[in-house]
Amino acid sequence: MILAGDVGATKILLEVGESRTGKWEPVLARRFATEGAENFSSILEAFLDECREARAGRITAAGFGVAGPATGNRVKMTNRPWIVDGEAISARFHVPRVRVVNDLVASAHGIPWVSARDCVSIQPGRAIEDEPRVVLGVGTGLGVSYLVSVNGKLREVAGEGGHAGFAPATPMQMELWHSVFAACGRVSCESILSGPGLANVYSFLQGKGIHPVRLESPLPEKISQAALDGSDPLCSAALDLFVECLGTVAGDHALSAMARGGVYLTGGIVGKVLPRLQNPRFREAFCAKSPHSALLMRIPVRAITSDRVGVLGAARLAQER
Repeated sequence: MILAGDVGATKILLEVGESRTGKWEPVLARRFATEGAENFSSILEAFLDECREARAGRITAAGFGVAGPATGNRVKMTNRPWIVDGEAISARFHVPRVRVVNDLVASAHGIPWVSARDCVSIQPGRAIEDEPRVVLGVGTGLGVSYLVSVNGKLREVAGEGGHAGFAPATPMQMELWHSVFAACGRVSCESILSGPGLANVYSFLQGKGIHPVRLESPLPEKISQAALDGSDPLCSAALDLFVECLGTVAGDHALSAMARGGVYLTGGIVGKVLPRLQNPRFREAFCAKSPHSALLMRIPVRAITSDRVGVLGAARLAQER
């Protein structure tokens, strides 16, 4: 049996199962909130107790994608004061092989196991097999990973691209940058392209007084829902600007890596705002990269709507280990 997990700042997905003919078959799957938990080990212990009660079988390998930079087989989380250590997990829970990687590395590794129905085209194009790819994860934070070909096999390049500086590409984005800078100081891409980032975009437009305000507080979930159901013009404008900024940043990464293999959008926010991502605004911002706009137009962009891609990647990594 293989244990796989996606460890984020707000939620943790844990599954135990087997991989047969390249398909992950979970025996037991659970979702946990991180709020109120003492540490990751306490959540893992509760899940493993449940596995024993369900007679899931002996776990021989484990893989975890964790939201933070990896050092060796260990990740210190960025948006939560936790450390997830593969060697410590192996010793405490008697799992022979444990691999811990950055969450976007896991997501990138999980894409081959994502079903076709969970992969939606945002921009058509022909992916070139051995060319670089970019994976962006938009959720509580913003993660970025590249895939590059090494000896004919795609390998993940881990990084913290979400914390790179946000480069505004339009006058409105420049005003947004100044607003966030005045409130927070340095403006990273994550300051705008994340759950809290959507709240920052909303607050910026609220301050401009462009639309009437109906929400009492700019919670990201309420903003996106009110935008999609058409009940609040300010929320709709905030989501439009958010999607435009995502197109700008995704296009920058595609240009940096020359990602002729494609760009993939993952994370909890992506599935929730998919209708807006399919509107022209994202693609226009993505391709606005003169003198190479025509090149960007040929790069396929796909949205992964399943929130399990990180678990799939962690399971695949554990299987390979």
